[in-house]
Amino acid sequence: MARRATNNPRQIRSKSCGCALCMEAYQPEEHGERRRRRDCIGSWQARYRDPAGKQKSKNFEKKKEADDFLDDVRTRVRRRTYNDPKRGEITLSKWWDTWWPAQPKRAVTTTNRKVSNWTAHIEPRWGTWRLCDLEYMELQGWLTREVKGYHTQKKVLELLAAMLRAAVKDGRRIPFNPAAEIDLEAPPKKSPDDLRPPTREQCALIREHTPMYYQPLLVFLEQTGLRWGEATGLRWCNVDLEAKHLKVKEVLSEDKGTLFRKKAPKSAAGFRTVPLTPAAVAAVEVMVARWRPKRTVSKIVGNGRDLRSDELVFRGPQGGVLTRHNFRRTWIPAIQAAGLARVVTNPDTGRDEWWPRVHDLRHVFATWLKDLGIPEKDAQAILGHDRGSKVTWIYQHAPEDVAAQVLAVLAPPEPEGVRMLRAV
Repeated sequence: MARRATNNPRQIRSKSCGCALCMEAYQPEEHGERRRRRDCIGSWQARYRDPAGKQKSKNFEKKKEADDFLDDVRTRVRRRTYNDPKRGEITLSKWWDTWWPAQPKRAVTTTNRKVSNWTAHIEPRWGTWRLCDLEYMELQGWLTREVKGYHTQKKVLELLAAMLRAAVKDGRRIPFNPAAEIDLEAPPKKSPDDLRPPTREQCALIREHTPMYYQPLLVFLEQTGLRWGEATGLRWCNVDLEAKHLKVKEVLSEDKGTLFRKKAPKSAAGFRTVPLTPAAVAAVEVMVARWRPKRTVSKIVGNGRDLRSDELVFRGPQGGVLTRHNFRRTWIPAIQAAGLARVVTNPDTGRDEWWPRVHDLRHVFATWLKDLGIPEKDAQAILGHDRGSKVTWIYQHAPEDVAAQVLAVLAPPEPEGVRMLRAV
């Protein structure tokens, strides 16, 4: 091993110093007269090599500071915990330009959500900051005071933490992730009554006030539990009326108001076989008799904007693709006419929402499975759930059912002929 240099740190000659060595390096006739000094006032330069063998240096006012720095950096290089401070001086905007193109390809909706969180929340506030200047308390205060809504905070924090976590891994641009321990406000709570779906009798009442054309669709949603994009994207080739089932293989999704075909459902559990009840079969037969869809299996080309509505089972009155926005114009008047509509304020966003929603027909189906005694794992397989969700928990644990079961234990019915004590 090569011997360590004996002049490290070394003193740098100064034009303003009057010691003998500085006077020799910078002649008085060239740099003016200076007061003679015995001790040099020049800075001390600490020289070291990074893990790649590249020589670097840093200046200090005192020799002790330079010695302490050299001891520390040599230890970190030896332990492989060294990070180059200059690599952390990149701004967050420039780091985004490096980090984002390297990310794995995600679903279109997920990609757009991340880009939106960056452009709307993170970049305006932190884009010009250097990575090495970001601190925990400033990030915590910003997220608490300026980013509104629990779910928005959660998604923004996930994106920022992922960016900074990658900066730690990328040659240790920063020594630690300042966003790793940030706390979020408590998630908003909803009453179970606001989460409970309508009853099957109420669904029938809604259908009575819905135009005849849309009634098969509502029956189908209630009898199969399909999501909106799964039902409106159902192609005739994926329906088997003889076997009385359908296969969920693709969905229709929306990106900034534009519909496109998506080759995979919401999750891996979304690929499933759903049984068709006689009512669901009849609903399909009505729509097939009207539109005569093709049984071809068309491939999803490019960005999926070729919707091939001629293969769809459920379509709009003009034969086009059904959209949430257009059907909402039919749904809200129907629930109002049925006397069931009520406005529920979302505690997270503060926006007013209508109850019941079209999506609640899926919950009606799940509740029906629960009432029939279908095992929870089988219900999850039919519904396309990865695991038991909070919605599934509500299906299996209705507050009224739990209260009735506990009351039966606490206050069992009185035996005939026996009179219990009464308060006077």
